[in-house]
Amino acid sequence: MKLASFHYDGADRIGVLKNHDELALIDSAGDMTDLIGLGRYGDEHINHALENGDVINCGDVRWHPPVRRPGKICGVAMNNSASNERKISAPDHPAFFLKPSSSLVGHNEPVKIRTYYGSVHPEPELAVVIGRTARDVDATDAMAHVFGYSIFNDITGNGMRAEDMFHYWALYADEKNPDELQRREQHLSYAARYKGTDTFACMGPFITTADEISNPDALDVSCKVGDETIAEDSTRYYNYKVAELISFISQFQTLESGDIVSCGTAFKPSKDRKSIHHANFQRVAGPVEITISGLGTLSNPVQIEDKAMGQWRLS
Repeated sequence: MKLASFHYDGADRIGVLKNHDELALIDSAGDMTDLIGLGRYGDEHINHALENGDVINCGDVRWHPPVRRPGKICGVAMNNSASNERKISAPDHPAFFLKPSSSLVGHNEPVKIRTYYGSVHPEPELAVVIGRTARDVDATDAMAHVFGYSIFNDITGNGMRAEDMFHYWALYADEKNPDELQRREQHLSYAARYKGTDTFACMGPFITTADEISNPDALDVSCKVGDETIAEDSTRYYNYKVAELISFISQFQTLESGDIVSCGTAFKPSKDRKSIHHANFQRVAGPVEITISGLGTLSNPVQIEDKAMGQWRLS
């Protein structure tokens, strides 16, 4: 089943795709987070909608991200084997960061890029929607905690990442003499701006329930900006499988119903060698369109806002 959140007829609603271009309204289960939290009992609400719910046309709705306010969005960094040759050093485990729910926008909603952001590009990714609480979950049990899958665009501001780079001496307690400090040279950039700015997380149109996707580790992914394909890839090239990501994250942070794990960028260049890094939205017009087999297509226009930064300093 394909589930969606949207605005229709003056109200925020949820629904299930009934036909190619029609949605059956789900009126009895609250919002999407509530529906997910019902677990298998949510199927009753979905089936009732399919059999008896009012049906509307997809073209009449304004799309929200399927989960509008997840507790957290975990983005997995550098998870594509195509990036391995560029790694000077890297951990032998998944690395992840958090994006705020305020950065989310739905299908057909604009990505808004201000001129002072600098370079900004798309990152097409598979998103996993958590169905039930996962803490210290073994990889062999992790898939039982998946509610479904969606399409995610992890918009990334390379310009802001460079601006927020620190090259500094980090201080650590000496392992041989804890009363002494060691200085270690490090490069560091924090992700809050370059990953978490408003509209930097596009998601949708649907959550496809887990029963419809037999193998999330073998899905084709493509990305277009304007009329040009900039990525043709597959989740089979992720370094870490979906189950491994869920298990690893759950050793540190409790994954809760409605949380999102975005599994990493599928960025193998297109046949004409164009890549996501050529798609700087400051210079290349949208829309940006991501297609994942079995999940559909997520499309978002790009709006450039010629706006100066506000006077954030006191003097």
